[in-house]
Amino acid sequence: MALVGGRGCSKIRGSQIRELLDSKHNVLFDCDGVIWNGETVVTGAPEVVTLLKQQGKKVFFVTNNCTRPRANYVTKFARLGFTDVGEEEIFSSAYCSAAYLRDVAKVQGKVYVIGCQGVVKELMEAGVPIVDEEAEGAQTGTIYDYPLDPDVKAVLVGYDEKFNFIKLAKACCYLQNPECLFLATDPDPWHPLRGGRITPGSGSLTAAVETASSRVATVIGKPSRFMFECIASQFEGLDPGRSLMVGDRLETDILFGAKCGMDTMLTLTGVSTMEEARGYMDSHDPDSGDFVPDYVVESIADFIEAYEEKEEREEEQG
Repeated sequence: MALVGGRGCSKIRGSQIRELLDSKHNVLFDCDGVIWNGETVVTGAPEVVTLLKQQGKKVFFVTNNCTRPRANYVTKFARLGFTDVGEEEIFSSAYCSAAYLRDVAKVQGKVYVIGCQGVVKELMEAGVPIVDEEAEGAQTGTIYDYPLDPDVKAVLVGYDEKFNFIKLAKACCYLQNPECLFLATDPDPWHPLRGGRITPGSGSLTAAVETASSRVATVIGKPSRFMFECIASQFEGLDPGRSLMVGDRLETDILFGAKCGMDTMLTLTGVSTMEEARGYMDSHDPDSGDFVPDYVVESIADFIEAYEEKEEREEEQG
């Protein structure tokens, strides 16, 4: 099998995986559904990360999950058995949103945040000033009961379990100013939970603000190219042609890889299915091609088998 791009949705194993990996310098992993599911590590994932690094690959973790700062991600990796993951290898939508506001938008003023502590902490660590919502306590009454900060120059929407009508109203008021930036950490509409339940994602909250304000948010997380540009700004020579994006969600991970010029791989341990990928491949919509992965594996644990085959072959030849 010739391993060339073309959005072929090819199921690969063994030597095919090894041939693909041998052609790459960089491997980018999504986390949820690829590396772990909640607090359960995907079998073999720690060994895969170590193996790739031993093979001289640069490994990055690119996640739309904005619920924790990078330091907390390092703690989670260690808790789940990863021994060699550093903070500098982790790029979350919260971290990249803070970097965008500081380095690209160079916002001169405060940011009104709809989001969790993961977003707030990354903004604070980046030195980006925010509106202090904690001082107001429980939010009741109407929008007239809450003063608006005249220094707000941007609104950032992320995952927020305490999202309410007052937060929505405030965001809309700030966004009446056409000079006020409107950003979203990511477009994920929902996230799977244990027991078959789901929770609304940042994309759902962003849609509410977009509808109420008649504004369209600039998305920072996948599938936006900015997350790749953020990595490339910190690691020289990051060639998309020598990079592989591995994810579980066609509409974010695979589209992100395609937009950035990387080969893409769908792993079937998360949200999207082979049937959905084939549906995009069979679609007559010309835009559907970017949702089709180049390659498909059951799990990233298949990487281990690929290199074990190589070692066995080398031992036989030796």
